[in-house]
Amino acid sequence: MKPKPFKPEIFNNDQHFVRDSTAGLVWHRCEYRTLYADTDRSEIVYHANYLRYFEFGRTSLMRDVAYSYKEIELSGYVYPIIDMGITFYQPLFYDDLMHIHTRPSHLERVRLQFDYIITHAEKGHIICKGFTKHCALNSAGNPVAVDAKTVHLWKTFPA
Repeated sequence: MKPKPFKPEIFNNDQHFVRDSTAGLVWHRCEYRTLYADTDRSEIVYHANYLRYFEFGRTSLMRDVAYSYKEIELSGYVYPIIDMGITFYQPLFYDDLMHIHTRPSHLERVRLQFDYIITHAEKGHIICKGFTKHCALNSAGNPVAVDAKTVHLWKTFPA
């Protein structure tokens, strides 16, 4: 299966943001280079490590545009993953540089979703696409409404 084209172009002269010229959506972008420890016996990146890459993209997005996860936790909220999915198209290998594209996607009263596209930084092809869904919990572990700062991020992130 071949993914739909993804052609990121720098948005507003800021290297941290790109607009996909094919779909028109804006994405936050960060870089990560694979470590030897990320690979498995077949010499490709082990599939579970992509969840770590998604987390890196998500935390980079939050830090660059809103506030860090540490600040979220200090304000009494946690956002555990309640659902996730990944579709793989190409492998990554040791020392490959990737671009992790992340954007806020769906927002409900107590749940939210981030979408991701990982591309090979030098070759440009899509490695995988995915999503993570999260539930807002208070420090006692009870579901609560998504905090106001996070709601603001969803409402102000460029379309």
